[in-house]
Amino acid sequence: MTVIRQQDFIDSIEDALQYISYYHPLDFIKALELAYNKEQNQAAKDAIAQILINSRMSAEGHRPICQDTGIVTCFVKIGMDVKWDKTDLTVQQMVDEGTRRAYLNPENPLRASIVADPAGSRKNTKDNTPSVVHIDLVAGHHVEVMIAAKGGGSENKTKMAMLNPSDSIVDWVLETLPKMGAGWCPPGMLGIGIGGTAEKAAVLAKEALMEPVDIQDLIAKGAETADEKLRLELYEKVNKLGIGAQGLGGLTTVVDVKINSVPTHAASLPVVMIPNCAATRHVHFHLDGSGPADIQPPKLEDWPQVTWELGANVRRVNLDTVTPEDVLEWKAGETVLLSGKMLTGRDAAHKRIADMLNKGETLPDGVDFKNRFIYYVGPVDAVGDEVVGPAGPTTATRMDKFTDMMLSQTGLLGMIGKSERGDKTVASIKQHKAVYLMAVGGAAYLVSKAIKKSRVVAFADLGMEAIYEFDVQDMPVTVAVDSNGNNVHQQGPAIWKVNIQEMDKA
Repeated sequence: MTVIRQQDFIDSIEDALQYISYYHPLDFIKALELAYNKEQNQAAKDAIAQILINSRMSAEGHRPICQDTGIVTCFVKIGMDVKWDKTDLTVQQMVDEGTRRAYLNPENPLRASIVADPAGSRKNTKDNTPSVVHIDLVAGHHVEVMIAAKGGGSENKTKMAMLNPSDSIVDWVLETLPKMGAGWCPPGMLGIGIGGTAEKAAVLAKEALMEPVDIQDLIAKGAETADEKLRLELYEKVNKLGIGAQGLGGLTTVVDVKINSVPTHAASLPVVMIPNCAATRHVHFHLDGSGPADIQPPKLEDWPQVTWELGANVRRVNLDTVTPEDVLEWKAGETVLLSGKMLTGRDAAHKRIADMLNKGETLPDGVDFKNRFIYYVGPVDAVGDEVVGPAGPTTATRMDKFTDMMLSQTGLLGMIGKSERGDKTVASIKQHKAVYLMAVGGAAYLVSKAIKKSRVVAFADLGMEAIYEFDVQDMPVTVAVDSNGNNVHQQGPAIWKVNIQEMDKA
C-alpha cells in the first residue's frame, strides 16, 4: 500500500500546468525543426520559424507559448494499492485546485478561458476550472498523470463519424481534414480514436495526443500492426494534401499521426479525429509517495537556432493614416508590417456590438471602426513591465457571421486573425474593398513584443474578451484575403498539392 499525499498531487498539477504553459515537449520541437528544414514554401517556412522562435522565447521568459492557455484535460491512472492521506477532496477537486493555483499564479498568470452555463450566460469562471478529468483504476501502487492544456482553436476542429465496418478510415480522414481549415494551427498532430462506442473513441483520440512524436522512428522500423500501418499511410497521405503550416500550403501539415483503438460492436466503426495545434502542450508524471513530481526543465540548447528575416518586398503600413485607397494596392501573400493603433475584439465583443447596432444604439466612446483595423485576440494578462501578455490571433472563422455587419455598418477597413475565412466572408471583403490579414497562430509571445501600448476601451466586464486598443510597432502579418477577394488559404494548398504530386513523379 502506497500513501499519496493530497498536497503532493495538487502541487504537482500546479507545477505541471505552469511548466507546459512555456515549455513545448522537446520531441515536438525536434519534429518542427525537421519540418522547417524540409519546407520549400517560403510563407510556410516563415510561419514555422516564428513558431520556433516564439517557443524559445517562451522557454526563456517563462511566459505562455499561446494566449489561449487552454482547457485542462487530465488523465489520472490510480493504482489499486494506492491510499490517499486525506479523503476530503475528490480527484476532480484536487485537479481543479491545482489548476486554480496554476492559472492564478502571479508570476505567470494564465488566461482563464472556461465559461460556465455554456448554453446560457457563458460566464467566465475566472480560474479556468473545472478541468476535464478522466480517472482509471489500474494495477499497481503509483499514480500516473498525463495532463494537457488544449486550445479551443484545435479542439473546435474535432470530427466524429460512425462509419460502416467496410468503410475506409483513410478516405474519411482525407475527405474531412481539408474541410477543417487552418483554425487548428498546423503543423501539429492528429489523434485518432477507433472502436468502442462514440464517447470511448473520443477519449481514445484525446489520450493518443498525449503520446510522444515518434513517426520517424516508426518509418525507420517499419509497421508491424494494423494501427501502425494506418499511422504511416495517413502521415504520408495527409502531408500530400499540401495544406502546410497555417494553411498556407507546404510540405508538412502534420508531424505525427497517433492512433488508439479498442474492440467495437460488429455493426459499428466509430472514429474520432482530434488535432493538436502548433502550441502542443502536455507532460506526464508519476507519484510514488515520496513527494511531489520532479519535472525537470529541458535545456535551452536543445532548441534549434532559427532566425527569421523579413524579405525585401515588405510593405510598411501606418494604421493611423492608412486609407481605403491604400488597401487597394495590397496583394494576397504579401508581408505587411503594421504600426500604429488598432482595436481588438472577438466573439463576445462582436455579439455585443451586433446587439447594440440592432437596437440602434451608438457604440461606446473609443470604439470607432471607421477606416480602422480590428485584431481578433484575447490576450494574457501582463506581468512586470509587460505592456500586455502573449497576444496571438484567435480563429477568424468564428467572426465570419459578424463580418458583413462590421464592414457595412461600422466602416471597418480590415481584420487580423488566424486561419481562413468562409466563402461568403471573402465575397463580403471583396464587395467592401476591405482586407483580411493573417498573424501566425502559435507565436503569441513573439507577437506581444510588437505591442507597445495597451488599454481597455470598452466592455471591460468581458475580461480577456474586452475591446482593447493596441499601439503596435512593426507587427508582421500576411495579406490573406486582398480587396479583390484573392485568398491565400485557397491558392496556397491548391498550388502545393500539385507541387507535391509533381515532386513524386520526378
